[in-house]
Amino acid sequence: MSMNIFVLCTGRCGSTTFSKACSEIRNYSSGHETRTSKILDERMCYPQNHIEVDNRLSWLLGRLDKTYGNDAFYVHLRRNEEKVVESFEKRYERGIIKAYRGSGIMLGLSENVDSKSVCRDYVRTVTENIDLFLSNKSNVMSVWLEDIKTDFPEFCNQIAADVSIENALEHFNLTYNASK
Repeated sequence: MSMNIFVLCTGRCGSTTFSKACSEIRNYSSGHETRTSKILDERMCYPQNHIEVDNRLSWLLGRLDKTYGNDAFYVHLRRNEEKVVESFEKRYERGIIKAYRGSGIMLGLSENVDSKSVCRDYVRTVTENIDLFLSNKSNVMSVWLEDIKTDFPEFCNQIAADVSIENALEHFNLTYNASK
């Protein structure tokens, strides 16, 4: 089986850990946000048999569709919405949530707006973008962080991964990129 795999998500849902677990897969390369500094055609130029985990792809779904369409396997990595919102709120002054609420997407947003509501708006927007994108794709799987001990092995099974499931799952017992 030869294909690219894209793990789409809001961020703050275990994406770094998921990528670390994928690094245990021997018949795919994998990476986390490996092409974020690339533009134009280079942004979508992933190696064959590669697993890419990148929450920013949710803003590039048209280009992802044009380049890979239904010829890729897509994972929607998810986590309990309230946990994601709380994690983004801890990072309110930096990263993608700052870009979303700052002079990027939410122009003219009051400085007095409830930060939790802004984070919830971001999470719901990205989730709905991903859901719509995946609605016409054949090779799709939702993976829930809360169910990772069963969902990750199923993911590996669906992509015919050559992996030690025990070694891969061990990454989910570690903490990577936690919000302070």
